[in-house]
Amino acid sequence: VSDASGCSMIALLHTGAAKFPQNLIPRARQAVCSLLRAGVLKGYSSIVSRKLASHGFGASMAAMSSFPPQRYHYFLVLDFEATCDKPQIHPQEIIEFPILKLNGRTMEIESTFHMYVQPVVHPQLTPFCTELTGIIQGMVDGQPSLQQVLERVDEWMAKEGLLDPSVKSIFVTCGDWDLKVMLPGQCQYLGLPVADYFKQWINLKKAYSFAMGSWPKNGLLDMNKGLNLQHIGRPHSGIDDCKNIANIMKTLAHRGFIFKQTSKPF
Repeated sequence: VSDASGCSMIALLHTGAAKFPQNLIPRARQAVCSLLRAGVLKGYSSIVSRKLASHGFGASMAAMSSFPPQRYHYFLVLDFEATCDKPQIHPQEIIEFPILKLNGRTMEIESTFHMYVQPVVHPQLTPFCTELTGIIQGMVDGQPSLQQVLERVDEWMAKEGLLDPSVKSIFVTCGDWDLKVMLPGQCQYLGLPVADYFKQWINLKKAYSFAMGSWPKNGLLDMNKGLNLQHIGRPHSGIDDCKNIANIMKTLAHRGFIFKQTSKPF
């Protein structure tokens, strides 16, 4: 029966998949994916792939059949850089605010939000901070304040459809510091509200440890090494760190890992 199902699907693709009614396309995709995952179409997989590609299913079908579906439509990868020194200065202030919108079905980057932020309590960056992050004074001078950047984040979230209640998205960070400590702490200092969407997230270190069975003591460097991935860009560049996080997530997803929220409710 299974082989008959596979042959029937191939025959349909040969003779006319011909003109699938639009409302049946999702069901057809699901059916073929199920057969591919179950190994039913082993002998026909190359034929199926070619035929699906000819009907516009190509990339999306490959993505859907290569790893199980995630619980979220989108992952919002975030990694702040902040003012710093040795000994540490207080309060710390966010100076780089990057977000990558990762499609939960394909695990590909669909959109980027990236701004530098003008610090106001300690407007002059320390040599230690510039050496660590690669952010020089000219990159933050004259940039919007944190309040203005948060307003632009909200506009970007709305434009990307992420504020739609039917769209499930969640932030992803390398550790809990960004959204448990840094953002709420600075917002409290400045008397700014913290949007609800910043109050739940996935700590990639915890996700990696669940998937791989070991804790990445050195963060992204250990995770890239454990997955045999090349490190992207320079460490402690917010936007580069986001790209590494996205790459690690994609690799874990392809291995069958399902990402779940790790933060506790506020």
